Amino acid sequence: MDYAEYRRFDAVGLAELVSRGEVAPRELLETAIERAEQVNGRLNAIVRPMFDIARERAAQPLSGVLAGVPFLLKDLHQDYAGVRTGAGSRSTRGTTAARHSATVERWLDAGLVIFGRTSTPEFGAKGITEPEASGPTRNPWHTGHTPGGSSGGAAAAVAAGIVPVAGASDGGGSIRIPAACCGLFGLKPGRGLVPAGPDHAEHMHGGATDGVLSRTVRDTAVMLDVLTARPDPGGPYLAARPDTSYAECARREPGRLRIGFTCRSPLGFAVSPHAVAAVKDTAALLSGLGHDVEEAEPAIDGRQLSRDFLAVWFAQAAHAVDGARRTLGAAVDDFELDTRLIAAAGREMRATEYVATLDRWNGYNRALADFHDRYDLLLTPTLAHPPARIGELDTPPLLRRAIALLLKAGLAGKVARTKPVDGVVLKNLEKVPFTQLANITGRPAMSVPTYRTPAGLPLGVQFVGGLGAEPTLLALAAQIEAETPWSHLEPPL
Repeated sequence: MDYAEYRRFDAVGLAELVSRGEVAPRELLETAIERAEQVNGRLNAIVRPMFDIARERAAQPLSGVLAGVPFLLKDLHQDYAGVRTGAGSRSTRGTTAARHSATVERWLDAGLVIFGRTSTPEFGAKGITEPEASGPTRNPWHTGHTPGGSSGGAAAAVAAGIVPVAGASDGGGSIRIPAACCGLFGLKPGRGLVPAGPDHAEHMHGGATDGVLSRTVRDTAVMLDVLTARPDPGGPYLAARPDTSYAECARREPGRLRIGFTCRSPLGFAVSPHAVAAVKDTAALLSGLGHDVEEAEPAIDGRQLSRDFLAVWFAQAAHAVDGARRTLGAAVDDFELDTRLIAAAGREMRATEYVATLDRWNGYNRALADFHDRYDLLLTPTLAHPPARIGELDTPPLLRRAIALLLKAGLAGKVARTKPVDGVVLKNLEKVPFTQLANITGRPAMSVPTYRTPAGLPLGVQFVGGLGAEPTLLALAAQIEAETPWSHLEPPL
């Protein structure tokens, strides 16, 4: 199979070819590897090839709904036994996973052929993918720009045609942000739906979850069926499932939906005219499809929500850094300067402050539930601005020197919690202020690639649903996809 033919099919389509005997898994794998070797030097999407492991697997009898389809894992949490999980950090070098993670086991059960791991920022902590350990990953639509993060490598690989779908995860927008940057579909499942085992019951109080990035809605729907094929015996609760498969949900009409939309940044910063146009164009499309659409937003203090998101994120960073130092013997200099700063801030938080933060998380749940009493879905930009240029969000050299001195003096954590720094921290969310709400509340949310800037950069819109709204989101996404298809679009690599 040549690349042009391979690129015509999504994962479901490739699996159908394999099941009919029209192509062998090894042929698909070699096409995927050849494509990776052609473009990865320009994109830096795959940071850990697993070609030999994949070739051995492709030569064996495979079964499952996606048997024989080439696939890539995100290099964060998605452990493959005997292979290093780098997490975008120098601190993890020399370590290998002792066993598969639950998500990887389910992908293998589906018959996927895993042949590599994709780039992520250190510990998945940024909305861009420019780790010092392996260098920046680039957007296939314009290599001078970011593919987003933290699933930036996965997004770049799918957009570039290396694979039709790839493993991803989302703790603050890390599926939806790269989906928007790269013109892909990205669904963050709701809290507790996808297993986090075997080492965890959930990640970040359920605010983070695994999932995929894909070119078609049906691939994501089938993948959600794969990931939720059976309950997680080690999970904190049993999440509700629909009465049929998610794949079937994506084939159903969504019905007439009530959709509230806003283009206003919850942080009060300016929003790009392109992001505004993306939402308003989509709102007009939805109205034309018979949905009830009007301006509305939840009654939530967006600045406080962002602070409460970052407080938990900083504490998680401190835990990750301290854990790597304790269990892996990592040195201080094995971590990026920004990571060391936010970890220092996380260590300064008192237990009572942390509990108070989680109490406010619960309040955001109630406020969003009130919104969903009136509207089925919330529509916002996914990004407040088009994808950033590579290096645009680097910490300035003067500030880096100041941070290094503060860290050396043991003062960085205290300084990071002052009001002047608070403003700088919130400013760092200026480009991605819309996605964290769904993580804090554990609600499902998706980014749909409905818009492109005049320069050709993708820019998606986000829909946030209520509890258990995955079927509604998938049905609506499929309806939009039918009206304004995008999977055939290919970057000029």
